[in-house]
Amino acid sequence: MAKGRIIRFNPSSGWGFIAPDEGGEDVFVHASEFSDPTQVRTGTAVEFEVMDGQRGPKAFAVRILEGASPVRRPVASTRRSDESGESDGAEGELCDVIPTSAYAREITDVLIAVAPGMTAAQIVQVRERLTAQARHRGWLED
Repeated sequence: MAKGRIIRFNPSSGWGFIAPDEGGEDVFVHASEFSDPTQVRTGTAVEFEVMDGQRGPKAFAVRILEGASPVRRPVASTRRSDESGESDGAEGELCDVIPTSAYAREITDVLIAVAPGMTAAQIVQVRERLTAQARHRGWLED
């Protein structure tokens, strides 16, 4: 069985992708592979089998690894406290940490959808700046 982590999953659409630990192409996964798809999060470690699907590799016999929870790190707050010294409550919040490659794909997808007139060079430039900022904040695993 292969092992990997969920890199994108939307229970309402009913599908997502797994990044295999050994590398290679992302593997499609359908929500029906999970007993409770609403509990699946980005970064969840899974074990799975792979078969050829209509559009590429497809996971089956997916099992969430026991004791493996999504990678989560505290988010450093960039918000400041007011004059009374009270914070806005952002300190200590947690966020999902995703692989840099998954983040880059998501940025590219958004840019193509929102600004189809952007050149490839412009997309790369924006993606590099956003990735550097996300890495600085601890949102990405390398």
